[in-house]
Parts: sequence; structure tokens; C-alpha cells
Amino acid sequence: MKKDIHAKNYRPVVFQDISNGETFLTRSTAASEETIKLDGVEYPLVKVHISSASHPFFTGQEKLVDIEGRVDKFKARAKAAQEAREKAANKAKKPKAEKAKEAPQKLGK
Repeated sequence: MKKDIHAKNYRPVVFQDISNGETFLTRSTAASEETIKLDGVEYPLVKVHISSASHPFFTGQEKLVDIEGRVDKFKARAKAAQEAREKAANKAKKPKAEKAKEAPQKLGK
């Protein structure tokens, strides 16, 4: 094993799930400026958005994130892009077609 590759600042740290307030005391090297008092002892506090206490996989609760699936959204965007390209192509063709229909100007009499 290589020497001096592991962090030396392991310490007890409290991780708090901000979605439900659940706290976990563990050892970590995560830096934090906030602190929390837990069981009368002050620990560094790291706030997380999701943990095993709030993740649907661990809780068994299914949360509906979006109504449409990714494939449906992709197909809708692709269709809208195709329609936009066709519309732009039609606009580009119209002026050329109108110019060709114009009669040449006669100069003089």
C-alpha cells in the first residue's frame, strides 16, 4: 500500500437531509462551516438534498417527477425542430418564387 495517500482529517460529522430533517452522525472529511448540537456535543454539519431517509428507493414511496417520459419529450422536441426547419425552408423559397414571377421592366417607350 502507498503511504500518505489517505486523508488524515477524519472526524465525526453530522449529515442532515434538508427534505425531512433526518440527521446521520458518521465520520467524514467533508468540510463545513456550520455546526449542530447533537446529544449535547457540537459537530460540523453538512446539509444534503436527498439521503436514504428521503430517497424513494429506500422509503418505498414512489414520487412522480414528471408526467411525460424522456422519450416522449425527445420526440416532441424533434418534431417541433423539424416543423421549424420546414417553416424556415418555406419562407426562404417564397421570395425566390415571387421574384421569378415578376415581369421584366421595360425601359423607354
